[in-house]
Amino acid sequence: MRFLLIKEEETVEVKLEGDLDIDGTEVVEEEILPAIEKYSSVTLNLRDVPFVDSSGIGLLLNLVKTMEENGITIVISNVREEVMEVFNLLQIPDILGEGVFV
Repeated sequence: MRFLLIKEEETVEVKLEGDLDIDGTEVVEEEILPAIEKYSSVTLNLRDVPFVDSSGIGLLLNLVKTMEENGITIVISNVREEVMEVFNLLQIPDILGEGVFV
């Protein structure tokens, strides 16, 4: 899992690249989370994420919940069709709310 942070004044876009699996979730938790907590708006760009397993889904659920509890707006963008199919099967958009996926 690799990532790129594109920072603007109060917003940051996190471009993830690679599988969001058990190894990828460690990168997100240890490196990305501390770097994005100071922004008021976060966009997770999943364009280059071809696969998300259960640990990745759990991470996304916890990440969105934590950000929202801290008053940080978070959206998930550019989800690949095959990944979105899994999210839809698990009702992730319903759980997180329609406004999270753009």
